[in-house]
Amino acid sequence: MLDGVRTLYRLTRGDRVADDQPTPHTVIAEGPHRTLRRYGTDDDLDSARAAGRPPVLLVPPLAVPARCYDLAPDMSLVAFLLSTGRIPYVVDFGEMHYADRHLGFEDFFDDITPQAIHRTLDDYRQAATLDLAAWSLGGTVAFLTVAAHPELPVRSITAIGTPLNYAVVQPYPLVRAVTRPIGDKPVTLALKAMGGIPAPLVRVAYRATAWQRELRKPGYIMRNADNTEALARMQVIDWFQESLPGYPGKLAEQMWQNLVFRNELAAGVLDFDGRPIDLTAIGVPIQLFGSHRDAIVSWAGAHHGVEIFGDSPQVHFTTVETSHLGLIASSDAGAETWPRIEEFLGALD
Repeated sequence: MLDGVRTLYRLTRGDRVADDQPTPHTVIAEGPHRTLRRYGTDDDLDSARAAGRPPVLLVPPLAVPARCYDLAPDMSLVAFLLSTGRIPYVVDFGEMHYADRHLGFEDFFDDITPQAIHRTLDDYRQAATLDLAAWSLGGTVAFLTVAAHPELPVRSITAIGTPLNYAVVQPYPLVRAVTRPIGDKPVTLALKAMGGIPAPLVRVAYRATAWQRELRKPGYIMRNADNTEALARMQVIDWFQESLPGYPGKLAEQMWQNLVFRNELAAGVLDFDGRPIDLTAIGVPIQLFGSHRDAIVSWAGAHHGVEIFGDSPQVHFTTVETSHLGLIASSDAGAETWPRIEEFLGALD
């Protein structure tokens, strides 16, 4: 008991129980909201090239740090991909501030992500195409990018816990019902006035989805006072929650109007200022993941992609019963999500 109290005190003071251990990587290109990193060593790169395996470009969700794919050695999708002989790249959108309020979805699917695709292939050199993989709203960006630019050299898309029907993702049905009598303008104006959704609000909202974890944390620390690995994982998740950036203004408005209020994703066609983006026309193999235990994206919301992409050459859906973050960074991900990704990509090699 005494050890538990001491550990609890140390952690509340901010002491770390383990050093940060990011996977070795190289910065390929830098720029506002578009830093590109290649993970692995030069030997890893040479081996992957010799094996003829295309690179994998990981697209992070908006309002989430790109480190979500490399939180810790045992919570790292990039480390797993390296272990299978693939070279992962990650595009980092960086922090969002009031000055970025002009950024909308178009900036990401017309400019930032296509540029990251071309830069990845230019750096890799010995591949004509690459595979896109993305978690949560990053999957939405990936789908919009390929739908808007079918000429891009993308071999496949993997979307993990990506909401594709906001009518079945709480609390959006309630929000739509409450605001329907007054329309979308009041919320749009509020978002415009704030310049988006500030990082503190995003962090509070994310923590609210895992309120039970917060209540149980002191007891968890007491029980695991001598378990450094368990406490290190807890601290990594805490860091992740405290590092969530905000949503830029225009994009937040589009999320509200296109995704929530009009729920355009459900039909597969989104209208951005008179420009239709048709996700149903995507013609590459697609892999989807969802969970009934996901408190942020319902299983039905993720599974709806099977209906949207039903005419694509291949559409695969896998259920992994874990949390939203657990879908990409947990023992469940290591046992189920990551191996399924490799199986899907291996079948395309």
